Amino acid sequence: MTAKKRSTPAIWNDPDDAVELTAEFFESADLYKGNKIQTRGRPKAAITKEPVKLRLDADILAALRASGDGWQTRINDTLRASLRLAGRV
Repeated sequence: MTAKKRSTPAIWNDPDDAVELTAEFFESADLYKGNKIQTRGRPKAAITKEPVKLRLDADILAALRASGDGWQTRINDTLRASLRLAGRV
């Protein structure tokens, strides 16, 4: 036969087997602080950074990465200090 076989068998899920969604479920689905919904995750920074694509020499990049975690922040700090010395910031 030339017909393709299904890679995984179809599994029937009966909708009647689903868990009943009660009012308690919906109350616990979101986290509220008073009447306001509490956002989850990391809080948003006041000043955000922009992702950029930057081409660096391989030896420079290797040296920066070898300096450990936070190397991108150190690049940012070094560029900021350089601009201050040049009187541009």
